[in-house]
Amino acid sequence: MSVRTDYPHTIREIENCWIQLADGVRLAARIWLPEDAATHPVPAILEYIPYRKNDFTTPRDAVQHPYIAGHGYASVRVDLRGSGDSDGLLLDEYLPQEQEDALEVISWIAGQPWCTGAVGMIGISWGGFNGLQVAAHNPPALKGIITLCSTDDRYADDVHYMGGCLLGNDQLPWASSMLVRNGLPPDPRFVGDRWREMWFERLQRTPPFVEAWMSHQRRDEFWKQGSVCENYDTIRCPVYAVGGWADAYSNAIFRLLAGLPGPRKGLIGPWAHLYPEMGIPGPAIGFLQECLRWWDYWLKGIDTGIMDEPMFRVWMQESIEPDASCTLWPGRWVAEPSWPSDHIDTASYYLNGNGLGEAPANETALTYQGLQHAGMDAGIWCGHGAPADMPPDQRAEDGRSLTFTSQPASAAVEILGFPEIMLAVAVDRPQALLAVRLCDVSPTGSSTLISRGLLNLTHRESHEHPTPLEPGKRYDVTVRLNGIAHSLAPGHRWRVAISPTYWPWAWPSPEPVTMTLFAGEHSRLSLPLRAPRPEDAELAPFAEPEGAPPLDAETVRPAERKFTVAHDAVCNTFELVDGGYRGSRRIRANGVEYESEAYNRYRIIEGRPLSAYVECERMMRVGRGEWQIRIETNSTMTADLEKFYVTNVLEAYEGGLRVFAKTWDFTVARDMV
Repeated sequence: MSVRTDYPHTIREIENCWIQLADGVRLAARIWLPEDAATHPVPAILEYIPYRKNDFTTPRDAVQHPYIAGHGYASVRVDLRGSGDSDGLLLDEYLPQEQEDALEVISWIAGQPWCTGAVGMIGISWGGFNGLQVAAHNPPALKGIITLCSTDDRYADDVHYMGGCLLGNDQLPWASSMLVRNGLPPDPRFVGDRWREMWFERLQRTPPFVEAWMSHQRRDEFWKQGSVCENYDTIRCPVYAVGGWADAYSNAIFRLLAGLPGPRKGLIGPWAHLYPEMGIPGPAIGFLQECLRWWDYWLKGIDTGIMDEPMFRVWMQESIEPDASCTLWPGRWVAEPSWPSDHIDTASYYLNGNGLGEAPANETALTYQGLQHAGMDAGIWCGHGAPADMPPDQRAEDGRSLTFTSQPASAAVEILGFPEIMLAVAVDRPQALLAVRLCDVSPTGSSTLISRGLLNLTHRESHEHPTPLEPGKRYDVTVRLNGIAHSLAPGHRWRVAISPTYWPWAWPSPEPVTMTLFAGEHSRLSLPLRAPRPEDAELAPFAEPEGAPPLDAETVRPAERKFTVAHDAVCNTFELVDGGYRGSRRIRANGVEYESEAYNRYRIIEGRPLSAYVECERMMRVGRGEWQIRIETNSTMTADLEKFYVTNVLEAYEGGLRVFAKTWDFTVARDMV
């Protein structure tokens, strides 16, 4: 990323500003704005997240917010209630209280003398979620949003469940990350002597989020709250939805474009859970400039041409050799004028006894008992572009699954949309799941994961009202895979791989499952075909990434990553360990030093699904001079035939002395998971 300082506007920064809410709670804000905004008001852009404005996110903030302010906007970064320097408690994600607070914040911003009254919202992940949720309230000052790596459906596409399966690899780890972060105190420099009282209130009263998430294993009202897909018509302001194929949230972009009634655009690149100007796998784009084109159009009334361009632009990725540390995924930009598109056709391949065929063969019953360690080569559910985040070569994983492979393609085959697998299956247990993968197999035999999907078979008819399976009964089910754009190279082959296990992504069924798949006419793959079009080559290129000067900080200790899969042949135990030291930095401007460490351990014994075990260790430290705070947490989750068992332990240290400790234990019944 190139660095730019010659902005049209000289900017000033307000390091801390209080926003008083109607109930007396004060939210802490950091504001960047043009120096003359008091006499020449500007529109404002709000980022509203729980990730502490003074320390852990400051490197990113130092690039993005000055850039936006330097181009004629007030850029406002607000700590949610109960996070950072703000008053109150953060009791869970996306609660109505969070949305109500945001409405007050937007009204406050719009009423400031430096603001024209026009406000936009931008955010990635949590900030992308609540941007959609706040837009559904239609505050009059909100003129548009940019939502990145977020979802319209909190049950279908978030860290908790996928296809009705409990995400063993992310639900407890993410809850653990929030537990340690929520244990950090506000900064005494801004809240004064109240900091310790506020800190201990957080330590004593902020719950581990995982208990609420585990208590709602089906798509009930808990998940519907905050899921804007319940009524797209409530969102009337313009929406720009952005994501990446290596991220976990790109499915929502297809649905938002199809469902929202107002002006909207979609953009999906090859990236992981990152802003596109920092996108890995690359190529990254000049997304800050793209944001300005959007804001200038909707908040300043400048015709930048952005709404004359196609509604949906995606990176059509090409066949590559599998690489768990992929930094660049080759391909090209393609676009659709609207979504759903009239330019998408369907190609069907039948799962026959001898592979994927364009015509069905005679029906064959194929029986397969799942291996509990199938899924160890799945990669990270929501990667951040780090080494080892991407799925490695899938050949070993394919060997742990029932596979169907096509003949080599005689010409390139390009798809855009949701692949679907229709299956005729029977299982020998009342509870079972299916993990389905679509791979690109090269002439060398390597297997690159393209898309996948999970389905808890008790949710085959409804995520809200699951029903047990009748062992031995034949069912026709459909598994929708994640949306994707992919160009299968000539000579390459499609492969479908199916397993009733996928650890640690999917928490295993209570008992070992033997699956019978009826290959032939009633089991097929449907691919959304998109033919190349000449206008793809006429798309205007994105600008190159550029940004503000980086934060003036020094690295005290660099990050270290560990990602291993081990097999104890004596006990037949498989263990995946992911994590490490995430680095330490010192910010010269405010003297703050911060560091963190995180480990996730996933263990299972082959043949014994009730041996599944997740353990998460976390550490975060923040300090300045003699003020030094460290939080350590340990979280574990196991299950038996009837219940899940979860333990969370938190310890808080001030200046090396432990000043607080608490343990939360809870059990929750398995609800057909």
